[in-house]
Amino acid sequence: MKYLIAVALLAACTAAMGGPAPWYQWRSKVDGTLSCAQSTLGFGWELASGPYKDSRCEKPALVK
Repeated sequence: MKYLIAVALLAACTAAMGGPAPWYQWRSKVDGTLSCAQSTLGFGWELASGPYKDSRCEKPALVK
């Protein structure tokens, strides 16, 4: 029983350490349009800036 409780506690602690993925601002190679997303939008886009905390790419995230 103690083993089961220890495993459950360890799983809960591990899940608590995870955080949301950062957001990045992407620039279109075609017309320079900016878009905010958590991952690349495809071959026609390049990383412009980031990471950010929010989906509007307004609050810079601290890089560890």
